[in-house]
Amino acid sequence: MASQGYVQTSLIWVAYAVAVVLALIAASITTFTWQTPRDRSAIVSIVAIISLTALLATVLLLPVDIALVSSTTSTALGVKKDWATPKRLENILLTLKIVYYSLYSFDALLCLLIIPFSYFWYEEYDEVEEQEGNQTLSSRLWGAFKYTIAFVFLVIIIFLIGFFVPVAGNRDGKHLDLDFFKRLLDENHGEKALTFGLGLLITLGTLLYILYTGAGLALLPVSFIKSAPSVSAPQLSENTASQLEQNRERQRQLEMRNAGRSDEMPAKDRRELEALAREERTLVRRERLAAEAQGEGKSAIVRAWTKFCAVFRPLKLIGGILLILLTILVWVSMLITGIDKAANSVCKEHCGYILAHINVFQPINWIFVQTAKAFPIDYILMALLILLFFSSSISGIATIGIRFLWLRIFQIRKGRTAPQALLMATVMLALIMLGINYAIAMMVAPQYASYGTQTFCDLPPHHADQQPDCRDHPEAIKPCSEWVDSHRSMQVCTPTVMSTFLNRITLNWPVFGAIDFWAQFAFLGIFLIVFLTSLFRTPKLNLSDLDEEAEVDEEEGLLASTGRRFGATWQDITGRPKHGSNGAGESGNGSGSGR
Repeated sequence: MASQGYVQTSLIWVAYAVAVVLALIAASITTFTWQTPRDRSAIVSIVAIISLTALLATVLLLPVDIALVSSTTSTALGVKKDWATPKRLENILLTLKIVYYSLYSFDALLCLLIIPFSYFWYEEYDEVEEQEGNQTLSSRLWGAFKYTIAFVFLVIIIFLIGFFVPVAGNRDGKHLDLDFFKRLLDENHGEKALTFGLGLLITLGTLLYILYTGAGLALLPVSFIKSAPSVSAPQLSENTASQLEQNRERQRQLEMRNAGRSDEMPAKDRRELEALAREERTLVRRERLAAEAQGEGKSAIVRAWTKFCAVFRPLKLIGGILLILLTILVWVSMLITGIDKAANSVCKEHCGYILAHINVFQPINWIFVQTAKAFPIDYILMALLILLFFSSSISGIATIGIRFLWLRIFQIRKGRTAPQALLMATVMLALIMLGINYAIAMMVAPQYASYGTQTFCDLPPHHADQQPDCRDHPEAIKPCSEWVDSHRSMQVCTPTVMSTFLNRITLNWPVFGAIDFWAQFAFLGIFLIVFLTSLFRTPKLNLSDLDEEAEVDEEEGLLASTGRRFGATWQDITGRPKHGSNGAGESGNGSGSGR
């Protein structure tokens, strides 16, 4: 039996390793699909791929966590399996804790240090100064590091606050009578500091998750249904070429009609010629957009993806309808859990609204429990649910863009995303995924995410050294939950490391738990507003939007060639201009370029 346990746990870890490899491939495809080929940086690409892979590995660890703790218990009998000895269970939980802490620490390091350093490293590059020998590797490293120092101090301050400040949780009260809550408060100062830091990052990520994931979860299925364009790219190109030809022919007629005049061109003809010249520039931009829509000037990956989407476009309609049903089901489940927690939580705001047990039928949680009978369907569904939230976050960021309040800083578009925008979007995704972890574990499927499929036999054992026997009393087999005042449940039920960690954050720092919990209702509100708006708004082909997009492309290109958007800001701060930045935007990124 012991060998059977080793085989089962080993298969779970092998499946996770395969999932991480697939995450690496997905991160690479996502990075190369969205970034602009003409201004690509090797360092930016590598950091973005590693960051996306790390955050996907972090969230995909939740199904592994659930699978491992569930594998130690016989669901049909409500007892621990023979191979699941206390020592073996301790080793499983220790391995999970090490992997969790390593990934979370690495994610925090990426968000607070590595990605900011990569951003400033890219901004510090000046092609002319490097060619003239005025910019060396050490000067560029120092230039990037001095801007990153602020983030280093931020990390130190967060760690010191978490290390020295006493926890805010109330250790007195009825809600701490259970061993489950007492164990959450037993931690050393290092764990407390990490708990505070990650609790802060999860709260920041939850605020981003409200807007971007809420909007993206509503827009993603609708975009599948409305994906077919009103006018195909070849048709748009043909129409634009015809209009351009007519425009230029009319300009030639005006010029020829006024060629032999001794005086100036009449005001009427001059105004018409100027209007035709403006229209010609617009048509030229539109023609370029139509060419890009057909894949011209883009990477092979983007062209292949465009063709792939065109071939399977009819199937996207069916997929969109199914996704709408799924997102509505998720929305209803989260609303039920939120109301249930707000009304029936055993400790309310003192512990982040931990729910004793589900009091109302919750469809998503029920689906996971039922599909657990056919291993490993429930774990596959959990992974797909996580990927749905991840894809929705990307959709939300691409639609809304990177903004400060109502001001758009960067726009995220396939094949046109600047390196700076890619790095900022990666940080936002990393923070959002922390918020998604909380939402799935605490709201979407709280009982399943906390205990998986574990059950316990609520009968006294025949002998003190034996486990209880419920083979003849199936009604005595009960699902595990946080608030089961039974010594037998404590011997059988093992909470997942993720739920324990999140509950520890919300119990020790109730302000994080309160913000994270009530933010879920804001998420539900954003989803509902965006979903209803997008569902009943008729999509139209607005050529003026295409023209405006082309103008933005040209403006971004000009801004990039003069030091990029924020380059001017840093020059104002440092008082040191970059004299050769005009050429840098056109010729790439030098030693930091992947071209």
